[in-house]
Amino acid sequence: MRKIEAIIKPSKLNLVKDALNKIGIKGMTVTQAKGFGRQKGKKEIIRGAEYEVDFLSKVKLEVVCKEEDVEKILDVIISNAKTGEIGDGKIFIYPVEEVVRIRTGERGETAI
Repeated sequence: MRKIEAIIKPSKLNLVKDALNKIGIKGMTVTQAKGFGRQKGKKEIIRGAEYEVDFLSKVKLEVVCKEEDVEKILDVIISNAKTGEIGDGKIFIYPVEEVVRIRTGERGETAI
């Protein structure tokens, strides 16, 4: 099993979520996040004063899946989150040793 963690622009969340739903991915965790990468923030003018905004609003989307579903999920996230501009985000993939459904005690892939 794998955990896919995608940091994307908030404006792309609904597109990604809907596309993942279409391929059968029903469970995911979404967290509001702030951060920066190569983009290094941006300058904003608020009431005539210029401010440096270091941390930009992002969304962290987490999905745990079977290993054979990883490439399909990556393709969906990339194709729906990509704008071609700086700040589109990153995707991280981690191994998952075990999953336990608290309600039933199910373990492994059946608990996803």
